[in-house]
Amino acid sequence: VQLVESGGGVVQAGGSLRLSCAASGRTFSNYAMTWFRQTPGKEREFVAGISWGGGSYADSVKARFSVSRDNTKNTVYLQMNSLKPEDTAVYYCAARPGMVARERIGYTYWGQGTQVTVSS
Repeated sequence: VQLVESGGGVVQAGGSLRLSCAASGRTFSNYAMTWFRQTPGKEREFVAGISWGGGSYADSVKARFSVSRDNTKNTVYLQMNSLKPEDTAVYYCAARPGMVARERIGYTYWGQGTQVTVSS
């Protein structure tokens, strides 16, 4: 089983990026797919997630980020708009059975991460 993120890069403040997470090795339609992010010296934090119950967002990204999934492609997306320098981080995709959880515990599968850098 593998999760592979893509779409990271360098963007100016106010710009947009779309991250993708492609899952392989099993079907993830019954899994919550969630994005976390981490900066050096800080804990990995919840960003947004999606399950059959819908999407869930951290307050810091609500109204700017949008999470979606295409179960036919086993892929989840994170559309990031109005990016801020504080959004700079390595973004990780993770999967767990059932509903989205904001804690890292319970996530069975993790991707390797993709770097997002927002310049001011």
